[in-house]
Amino acid sequence: MFGSLISVLLASSALVASLPSGNVSLGDSSGFGALDERGLFGPISTGSAAGIAGGQVACGSPPLSSFFAGLEPPFPTNSWWAPYAAPPGTGTAAGPFPYQSALDGYGVLFGISVNRQFDGTSIKQPTQNDWRASFSEHSGTFANHKATAFDTQSVTVQYFQGSSSMTAYLVPGSPYMTFAYNAATPLLTSMNGGIKSFNGQALTDGGSATATGTQFTVVDTTGTTYLIYALSSITLTATSVSSTSGTVRGGATFTGVLRLVKLADPGHKALLDQHHQVYPTSVGLDYSFTDTTGTLIFNWQTVGDGSQLLMLTWPHHRLTMQNPNFPATTALGYLTTKGWMYPAIGNQWRMLHQLSSISWNAPRALDSSCSSSVLQGLAYEVGQLDPAQAPVPGDFYYWGGTLAAKARLALIADNLGRSDLVTPVVNYLKASFNHWFDSSASTVPAYETAWGGVVNKAGASNANVDFGNGYYNDHHFHYGYFLTVAAVIAKFDGAWLSQHRDYINWFARDIINPSTQDPYFPVTRCRDWFAGHSWASGIANGAGSRDQESSGEAVSGYYGALLWASVALSQDYVNYAKLLIATEQQASQVYWHLYPQKGQADRDNPYPEPAVRNLVTMGNVMDWQSGAWLFWGAQRSLIAAIQILPLIPVNEALYDTQWVENMWSYTMPELVDPTIGDEWKCLIIAAYSNAHPQVAAAWSANLTNWGTGNTYTNELYFIGTRPNPLGTPICASLPQNPYGTFKLQVAATGNYVAVASSANPNLVASPGISSSAASSFTSAYVPNAGTLQLASTGQYVTADQSGNYPLAGSRATASTWERFVIRRKVGAAEGVYTIKAASNGRYVTVASDGSLVNDGVEEAAGAGFRFVKV
Repeated sequence: MFGSLISVLLASSALVASLPSGNVSLGDSSGFGALDERGLFGPISTGSAAGIAGGQVACGSPPLSSFFAGLEPPFPTNSWWAPYAAPPGTGTAAGPFPYQSALDGYGVLFGISVNRQFDGTSIKQPTQNDWRASFSEHSGTFANHKATAFDTQSVTVQYFQGSSSMTAYLVPGSPYMTFAYNAATPLLTSMNGGIKSFNGQALTDGGSATATGTQFTVVDTTGTTYLIYALSSITLTATSVSSTSGTVRGGATFTGVLRLVKLADPGHKALLDQHHQVYPTSVGLDYSFTDTTGTLIFNWQTVGDGSQLLMLTWPHHRLTMQNPNFPATTALGYLTTKGWMYPAIGNQWRMLHQLSSISWNAPRALDSSCSSSVLQGLAYEVGQLDPAQAPVPGDFYYWGGTLAAKARLALIADNLGRSDLVTPVVNYLKASFNHWFDSSASTVPAYETAWGGVVNKAGASNANVDFGNGYYNDHHFHYGYFLTVAAVIAKFDGAWLSQHRDYINWFARDIINPSTQDPYFPVTRCRDWFAGHSWASGIANGAGSRDQESSGEAVSGYYGALLWASVALSQDYVNYAKLLIATEQQASQVYWHLYPQKGQADRDNPYPEPAVRNLVTMGNVMDWQSGAWLFWGAQRSLIAAIQILPLIPVNEALYDTQWVENMWSYTMPELVDPTIGDEWKCLIIAAYSNAHPQVAAAWSANLTNWGTGNTYTNELYFIGTRPNPLGTPICASLPQNPYGTFKLQVAATGNYVAVASSANPNLVASPGISSSAASSFTSAYVPNAGTLQLASTGQYVTADQSGNYPLAGSRATASTWERFVIRRKVGAAEGVYTIKAASNGRYVTVASDGSLVNDGVEEAAGAGFRFVKV
């Protein structure tokens, strides 16, 4: 089958178009041949990764050879059905929703959870098995099943024994589980209780009932009802083996199709009866684009009249579907962890998304009130970059986030007309990135041959290295940063791009390969096209539950791909990356952002329970639970920040006003808590600027740490380029330290500050220290703060993190503990300041012995100081 006509209106012809992008097969995996669905994009490349620095490795958890018997990699690693393929092959899979499923030696186990729980932080629907579909002839040998076809959403699994087989078409969104038998005797085993009745005939333990026909109703002892549809007449015998088990068995070998569906409500039977004869076997993706929109198209291949295909939608589908045929929500529905799945009729869905025009920088100029502060910070932060000190990668993730933050400095400099500051950043980035080309480096990328992809070589046999990168965890997080850094270098250095384009393309192919014609990488590795977002989890721990914590970094992954496509690929891949960004952002707003204002009966509210919505932000979305928690923390500010970071221009679409206002109130107790790090607060403040830039700018002036993934310059640039409906200056008054050379005098006592002695560098303000005996300090700029350097020795004043020891002029170089925020003391006379230590966010006081100590929790507790100009 062919999808609808694809219309691609190119926005620009100025981009590099070195690779073809014609129509190619996108419907199924290379070598499976079940589909001939045309997609828009050809492969980025089909070349091998023979020149990659780490060479070739094999993952310590290779796919089950029996499952992929006769097939060659690349294989999906982050798909909903990865537990079928990753050892031991028996894990519970995240689908095909509304069901969850698992494979054992005999057949396919499946069920729909009815045990929805809320424990105060998580909404949960623990998985349950209602039935196992198999056939009597199967020996139970685990190796006697395999995948026969898969595509970007579905998988076809066949169980076989001699000439008998059962083929399961596992297609997300189908309310029916579909099994095609060939010369096999169907055997359905109840996994959730005995059989209470069959076609209206009551059964006792050990009792049986037989019926012939094409429709059957079976009720287990828990009261769960399933309908069994046979597409040709069959005789079935139900036996209640005990109160905990039962079977439905065919009377003879059967060649035909059985479809099982859970009947959650008697009123649903009419719609299920009407559409049971049409079933999907697979699904292909299609796309169409204009300058401003992208349409994602699902085309299901069916047996029977495709116009009568009954499927189920999640909220994110319904919000974007064009001209849908939606039966009433009362006609059919299942409540899942992503909300209610409601019916739609037809074998094609067209989902329209607005594509952002934002790429390298914000779509509006920096507010003039912010310019001087941004430029001052930019010059300072660029000045700290020494190519000779560029980081040697020790991992993928932290290196990527750190270097991507530095890359933003080059883009901001270019945007503000400071071309003199671009080259130093690019040289710094190149010096660090060059380690990825070095085969002798301690941390190198390698091509993993068992599944097919680029991994951290050291992690190929150790799932604990680099957050499981070698087991395909977090690849879109990691390689989005790689692509951002490479794109920025390439934007300003064409020779570097020419030299390294193919090498960098390996990282792009790993996460955004759009084509089954690429023989080395699966299609959009992390993306679950039906779920609407990516999964961060790969194949570690038997592929376990699917999950994703950082929705912000998922967007960032495809943003990095957008930047790379903009300099190194064609407009087709720019469009593709924009569509990935738009769909990831939509899913983030639907499933990670929570809105207490939403109504419980809202059709498209994934979390109807008000107590859940009051959590404001999910931290982790999984297949069977979603919760306001992280694997590594439970603070509100952390949970919110991980959905915001990194701070990139395209995410102004992600930080919608309602959510940021809810999030601001929700995290406020931690925003004013000095024990919570600024590296998390800065992200929440920046996101809040999307709604209230003036407020955010004022709060940003109190920050002294932006973490490794952000910078002062990027923070204030983002805030200063927000929509400004008030029209008032965004950075109207950004206070700064007094800079110059001063002597410090305690305002309350008149005592001056000096070093205790030549042998003791502690600072004291004791009686008797005159102006002439006072030490002189040079106060120098750092963003939002400053350093204090003893004029006599050149040593920097440092403040320990505990606040238990006096300040001391004892550091040869300045870092975080040598930064101080000096501001006008509230309520004090003109020229009186407090000093706050960046090391712990506490104010400097004067102890009884005259020592200066950073232990004041509140501003009012801080001593007042005059800075007397020297």
